[in-house]
Amino acid sequence: MRIAVTGSIATDHLMVFPGRFEDQLLAGQLGHISLSFLVDTLDIRHGGVAANIAYGLARLGHRPLLVGAVGRDFEAHHAHLASLGVDMAAVRVSESRHTARFICTTDASDNQLASFYAGAMAEASAIDLADVLRGNPGIDFVHIGADDPAAMSRHTRACRTLGMPFAADPSQQLARLDGPTIRELVHGAELLFTNAYERALLLDKTGWHERDVLDRVGTWITTRGAEGSRIDRRGEPTVEVEAVPTTKAVDPTGVGDAFRAGYLSATGRGHDAVGAARAGSALATLALRNLGPQTYEPDPGLLETAPAPARSGPGAAAPVAGAAR
Repeated sequence: MRIAVTGSIATDHLMVFPGRFEDQLLAGQLGHISLSFLVDTLDIRHGGVAANIAYGLARLGHRPLLVGAVGRDFEAHHAHLASLGVDMAAVRVSESRHTARFICTTDASDNQLASFYAGAMAEASAIDLADVLRGNPGIDFVHIGADDPAAMSRHTRACRTLGMPFAADPSQQLARLDGPTIRELVHGAELLFTNAYERALLLDKTGWHERDVLDRVGTWITTRGAEGSRIDRRGEPTVEVEAVPTTKAVDPTGVGDAFRAGYLSATGRGHDAVGAARAGSALATLALRNLGPQTYEPDPGLLETAPAPARSGPGAAAPVAGAAR
């Protein structure tokens, strides 16, 4: 299966605070927070949800088509992804804006405070995905990730118009999107990805119940940190898949994107949803063991040997260390 991956492409500025954010938050003072955290490290890495997912797919032997907007400062990142086999033909280069920036501080409990500057991503809505897909007749599936909101809506409409199966993955943009827009992005998706918080936010903003979502999507995958992931389908019992354990948690940035890459790769190789979630968990934990979202190197047999058993019913999965966020 050949996959087009749409969404943000960014430069990540990753910092580590040795304490815990929660220890600095005072009850009764949350209405006027003014905090500065002295960090120990700064690492500048390639990032962005679409680029991270494309990286994972390429590392697993796919040739994904990356679709997004970048600035003229993107040359090194372009060369890095292209060298791994990512098709860069559908990346738009802005004449005036910098590539998007993700600035994130992680504390000792793996909590994160982050800011995102859109930059060239604001031009992603100028990309005509329908034209891109017509020019790449080998594309079988589209993953629509967090991006300029207008671009996400345009890409979703293009997939529905062309009858192209797609995954809805609004993730970080759920905080900005309103209910009608979210409903449009989700409707008709073959796959819907959220984490546990995004799941609750999606339901709150759309006014839907879980059954309403499942009436509109094929499979809803929810990542739940160290508790693994859950798979929901209409008329079927919930299935929970454990995370792959690790004793070496280095950086949670991009772990959810690695899960998606593993899930999509396994789906493209004919695995069912449980097998795909196991593969996603394996790749997510590998990403967690590395600094930066595009530095892990899976060995070829990783997705075939991921030992995460599935259990039916809510609350069945035992918590273990290492998982998608």
